[in-house]
Amino acid sequence: MGWLDPHEMRQVLPAETAAFPSPIPTQSVSSDEFMPAPQTIQQRAFEARVKDYGSTLARRHGLSRRAFFQTAAGMAAAFVAMNETYGALYDVSPAEAATPEMADERAKELAKQFIMDMHTHFLRDDTRLEGFVRSREAVGKAGWNPALVGKPQTLEDLKFANYVKEVFLDSDTKVACISGAPSEEPADWFLTNEMKAAARAKINQEAGTRRMLAHAIFTPGYPGWLEQVDHAIAALQPDSFKGYTIGDNTNKHLSKHPWRMDDEKLVYPFYEKCQKAGIVNICVHKGLFPPSIAEKFPHLLEHSDVRDVGKAAQDWPQLNFIIYHAGYRFGGSAPEAAWAQFAQTERVEWVSDLADIPARYGVTNVYGDLGQIFAQSTMSNPRLCAAMMGILIRGLGADHVCWGTDAIWTGSPHWQIEALRRLEIPEEMQQRYTFHPLGAADGAVKTAILGSNNARLYKYPLQQKAALEHDTITQMRARYEQMGPERSNLTYGYVLKG
Repeated sequence: MGWLDPHEMRQVLPAETAAFPSPIPTQSVSSDEFMPAPQTIQQRAFEARVKDYGSTLARRHGLSRRAFFQTAAGMAAAFVAMNETYGALYDVSPAEAATPEMADERAKELAKQFIMDMHTHFLRDDTRLEGFVRSREAVGKAGWNPALVGKPQTLEDLKFANYVKEVFLDSDTKVACISGAPSEEPADWFLTNEMKAAARAKINQEAGTRRMLAHAIFTPGYPGWLEQVDHAIAALQPDSFKGYTIGDNTNKHLSKHPWRMDDEKLVYPFYEKCQKAGIVNICVHKGLFPPSIAEKFPHLLEHSDVRDVGKAAQDWPQLNFIIYHAGYRFGGSAPEAAWAQFAQTERVEWVSDLADIPARYGVTNVYGDLGQIFAQSTMSNPRLCAAMMGILIRGLGADHVCWGTDAIWTGSPHWQIEALRRLEIPEEMQQRYTFHPLGAADGAVKTAILGSNNARLYKYPLQQKAALEHDTITQMRARYEQMGPERSNLTYGYVLKG
């Protein structure tokens, strides 16, 4: 089950055992949505630098390299290595990396920043998407990782308990939304709508606050889909709906129900139901459909770009259309393709198309969720990441770019939070492309992207934010920090064999 055929399976290894556990991933990691790209020359250089830098500083402080990388200074060291590899794009100094007290003080000052991540995942307990398990077992049989030899493997790292740890204890995330993905095969849904609602209820009950939100997935064209929408509205009270215009993204070869956002006959009745129910946030997966995937599934290409967003937004101004991954096409592809495209045309498929929609259609209800656009470009080509942030902010506005990490596929989201806190668009790029600066970690732009925009969209008021400061999860994290955090720095999914 899943997206890898036997030939592709022979090309990959599980990221949680084969990838170096750096505070920042050192190569492309995929979930079910794309083949991972090969590690680039610059990524290999970064990995070598961060290993050397980490070893040197760890010895100085009497720690193992793995333990050092779990500290704030270890995170800073990784960004120093990024700057040495890609140029000065991140606000970090060697002194911060070498001085744990300085790094800890900065981390403490930023820890209360409101982070609202509206794009997170985990897998259901009875999942049959066991490609991850089969891959781990293959590593054990091959003897590459002695710890796995003869040991049954599970998907526990991708399930609820580890999700809670990595999102709420290992990162500064304050509020998260549980997302999911549908499939023509009912058993291959990441989570059913009922499971997402139940997990939301469990966390919020234990926390005593509104820590968790949940999507309901809608599936235009599936048998009985509008009745399922009615059921979700009445019984589950989702915080928003999410759909995949590609249809079945997990098993693309089975996809029989792709759809368009501007399909008046099929989809507009759904928008009407949402509007009447007061559910105004419509999240739609777009992008992550590089040329290699388009060759295999050409009939799905037109459903993966953003050509259908503008008319839907124009026809339904009372709804907010939040485009996941900001439509970034090149998921899993070598980042050089996207960077070369930008260098030649000053555009990136389909990110630039999304950013053009407000001016082209005269709308203000289109938003870009970062998701894999940020996760992938940050660790593979930070200049591309800076360019796409500039494109989105210039076209959509800083108040229409929303924080989402696609965690926990990429492990704890804290490295992404730190990447945005530290990232700046180089001055020469600002001048050449009329990009706005991103500013300080706690400045207006980054504060809006990391939390304020989602809080506004989801009507998360100040009193609910204040309540988080003393709830059960805050108390749990305080005890966790006192014992010494154990951030794994693992990513989950697949990497290409070297």
